[in-house]
Parts: sequence; structure tokens; C-alpha cells
Amino acid sequence: MTITPRSSYAFFATAEMVTWAGLIAVIIARYGFGYDGELFFVAGLSHGIVFLGYAATAVIVGINQRWSVGTGFWAITSAIIPFATAPFDRYLHKKNLLDGAWRYEATDHPRDKNPIDGLFRWFLRHPIVMTITVVGLVGGLLVAALMAGSPREWGN
Repeated sequence: MTITPRSSYAFFATAEMVTWAGLIAVIIARYGFGYDGELFFVAGLSHGIVFLGYAATAVIVGINQRWSVGTGFWAITSAIIPFATAPFDRYLHKKNLLDGAWRYEATDHPRDKNPIDGLFRWFLRHPIVMTITVVGLVGGLLVAALMAGSPREWGN
């Protein structure tokens, strides 16, 4: 199976919805039935990891597909609203914004001349370095979020 921008985005959009479902289930269990077990932490952590992975994927796919900044913004914002990545994914399909392959080489397109696109294509040609970089950034953000603590503790 070839990994395409469409398949990468679809995977993380679906995973985002699945982790939302798990998080909502444990929220209901906690506040509706008094459950206070470890599943709350596990569901929250898995959702946080997938959210960051989805956001990174939306940025990578957005650059590759030459989305506008607004489209990229709405892609990431759709993950904040439970299950909104599904309708946004359908919107992207309808507008053909996920069509095409990875852009390993420059074309005559004006965006291909900017340094960010050049760096992006370099990362595409070096997928191990790109993966390590993305995992490192996502991991760093995750550690920062864990150090910040629960949002319930921020005002205290």
C-alpha cells in the first residue's frame, strides 16, 4: 500500500474521531457515574497524542497540497470539535484538496521557489529524518502539555 497525502490525512482524521469517542466515554463515566480510574488518563493521553499527530499531518498535507492558510487553520480547528474531522475530510474530498501524490521535486509553481517548500521537499525525500523530527516535535509538545498539568489546575 502506498502512503499518499489522502491516506495519511484520512488515517489521522479517523483516529482523531476514535480517540474523541474514547475521551467522551470516560468523561461520561467520570462525571455521570463517578468513575475515577486510570482510563481517564489513558483516554486523555491517547487523544492528545493523536490530536498532535493529526495537526502535524494536516500541516504536512496542507503544505504538500498547497492549501491556503485558511484551509489549514480549519483543518486543525476541526479536531477541536468532537467528530468534526469527518465532515471536514468530506469537504476536502469534494474540493479535490487531497488529490495527488507527494511533491518530491520542484515544479514551475511559484510556491516551489520559496525556502519552506524546498525544506519540505527535502524532508519528503528523507522520510526517516522527517519522521524523527515530527515525532520529536509532537513529543515535545506532549511533554509541555503534561508539565502544564490538567486544565482544572491552571487557575489554582
